Amino acid sequence: MATAVKRKLRYDNYGEMTAAAYDGSAARQLQREEVLQPRPLVRPRERAVARPRVRVREAGAVSPFAVAGFLAIGVFAVLLLFSYVSLTTISRQVVDLRGEMTELRTEEARLRAQYELAYDLEGIEAAMTADGTMVKPQNGQTIYVDLSEPDSVTLFDQEEVRTGAAGFVDSLRALWDDVVSYFR
Repeated sequence: MATAVKRKLRYDNYGEMTAAAYDGSAARQLQREEVLQPRPLVRPRERAVARPRVRVREAGAVSPFAVAGFLAIGVFAVLLLFSYVSLTTISRQVVDLRGEMTELRTEEARLRAQYELAYDLEGIEAAMTADGTMVKPQNGQTIYVDLSEPDSVTLFDQEEVRTGAAGFVDSLRALWDDVVSYFR
């Protein structure tokens, strides 16, 4: 216990320094020293990345099926392009024919009006029946046509249609002619 009292007395006594003499410069000096001292850098631990070893396969030869597939796709793309060209050609022809049909209908209406104005059919009939050159048909003179059987048509002077490779070549030639005529 005596040692504890001795220590206590020593700590309570600041020695020769009085409270008035303490101006705080020692604390400021400690703070500056702490600021000026560089802190040690803590570097993050680098992990070694272990990549799995992958066995690489050698490049093999090109498959003939792949080549045939790409060629087939190319052929189909060209055929699709030609079908679009023929569709465009046909639609242009349809538009031209519709315009021509409208012109023909207006011309027909104009010509019918001129025809009706040119002849008075009732006057001609009255004049012809009055002098006896024309008579109205009697019931026995009327002929009826039986349309109950199906119609049949025979076409003559029609071009012969080719089949097989010759027909394919002819259709390609006709398609090419349509394409060329479209751009003229």
